[in-house]
Amino acid sequence: MRDAAVLARETFAAESQDGLARQLPKIAAAFATLCDRASVDMAECTAVGFCYPGLTDPGCRRVVAAYGKYTDAPTLDLVAWGREYLALPVWVENDARVALLGEWQFGAGRGCDDLVMVTLGTGIGAVAMIEGRLRRGRHGQAGVLGGHFTVRLGGRRCRCGNIGCAETEASNAYLPAIAREWPGFAESRLAAEPVIDYATVFRLAGEGEACAVAIRTHSVQVWGAVIVNLIHAFDPVRVIVGGGVMASADTILPALRDYVSRHAHTPWGTVEVVASALGDDFALFGCEVLLRERMQPTGVSR
Repeated sequence: MRDAAVLARETFAAESQDGLARQLPKIAAAFATLCDRASVDMAECTAVGFCYPGLTDPGCRRVVAAYGKYTDAPTLDLVAWGREYLALPVWVENDARVALLGEWQFGAGRGCDDLVMVTLGTGIGAVAMIEGRLRRGRHGQAGVLGGHFTVRLGGRRCRCGNIGCAETEASNAYLPAIAREWPGFAESRLAAEPVIDYATVFRLAGEGEACAVAIRTHSVQVWGAVIVNLIHAFDPVRVIVGGGVMASADTILPALRDYVSRHAHTPWGTVEVVASALGDDFALFGCEVLLRERMQPTGVSR
């Protein structure tokens, strides 16, 4: 990124089950490749933004809790890795916070300083901004645990240790288990699908398949409840919804807006519920904002 322009991009399989340490050489190699592709000398680069789908400590720039993804991440010193292999400072931040920073400056959050963002995909991410400042909290978990709000007393155990989290009720990570337990699943067309994810559920629900329709309705209600809880906690003017599940935004957004209008206590008016504008590029735009914030004149030495 340079001045809000993406110079080059590279993607490869996450393979989170193999751990982050095994991915770091690939990341370093990709960084060098991107510099070559964009005709940028690595010495021109200011820093590396590292967004992670779990709890991070912005002070010591480490991953604090992994929640089942790259479980070795809390043991890694990413700052030392960046210094040794890239000769650059590394700043580590929760991926939902990075997404909101990008949307705030360049996407669906422009012109608004009181925002909540929810990302729907493998898990459920959340983040809040009040008066133009991200909520981080003393331990780095303020606002980002929306996916671990309890929405079902006595529900299934979540990988975070809680019971009945929103993620266990409406995320791609738990969707196969949710579907198998759904009444009528064995006789449904959904049971014959090789992959059970939200793309499949929304496709079959659009064709009127009863089991898929029921799971879709349940999931939207869970996502709506998460958003209402975040509204009550952080008093935003606008809620941005992103993540892979939003490929079905035409169905999801009207349902979420209806749920929020009926359940959120906002006597001052109506909270806007909008779709993410940056899609998969949120990290690129958000990291530029993050690094501008962090790399001040009193910033970090390499």
